[in-house]
Amino acid sequence: MENIAALIDHTALKPDTTKDQIVQLCEEAKEYEFASVCVNPTWVSTCASLLKDSKVKVCTVIGFPLGATTTETKVAETKDTIANGATEVDMVINIGALKGQQNDFVEEDIRSVVNAAKGKALVKVILETSLLTEEEKVRSCIISKNAGADYVKTSTGFSTGGATIEDIKLMRKTVGPDMGVKASGGVRDHKTVVDMVNAGATRIGASSGAAIVKGEKGESNY
Repeated sequence: MENIAALIDHTALKPDTTKDQIVQLCEEAKEYEFASVCVNPTWVSTCASLLKDSKVKVCTVIGFPLGATTTETKVAETKDTIANGATEVDMVINIGALKGQQNDFVEEDIRSVVNAAKGKALVKVILETSLLTEEEKVRSCIISKNAGADYVKTSTGFSTGGATIEDIKLMRKTVGPDMGVKASGGVRDHKTVVDMVNAGATRIGASSGAAIVKGEKGESNY
């Protein structure tokens, strides 16, 4: 697979991540030409400054990792991070509302973030697939597509499981050929990336990006 780095969101989302680690993340992202760095909102302005002369985008997370903040909070977080330099936002779906059949609420929650980001940032919707039934995975993909999101994404990396080939295939089948699908959580080596892409993923979230492009195995998911 050519230019695998261009598919990877080089990720550092652990709560104990330091500025030195963020600087290293950005240096690696520039060296390997990853699609983006994916960081918590507190690091967005730092990354935007470090990456200003590169093609690497700054991705951040909204309502992370539980998805249980209010819509208004997600919107405010989206606007704030975009103002600080984010050009991609990965928002966590309201998982409890989805499981409780509050479909209109979930769709409006996503649409509100989409509208806040419109023309300024891509929106990826994190479904947290390890907590969902197959029906809920399909429904969440349809809701995300209807709400105007750019991608659906498997996982935060902080729940009970990460990306699986089966989930990527199901998500791709559900959203069709034109919407993005991001595999994240537990993707640690080159073979897994290739398998995910062959299953339908168009973006990969991984903290082991440098190891992946060098053909090594990373130690952790996020």
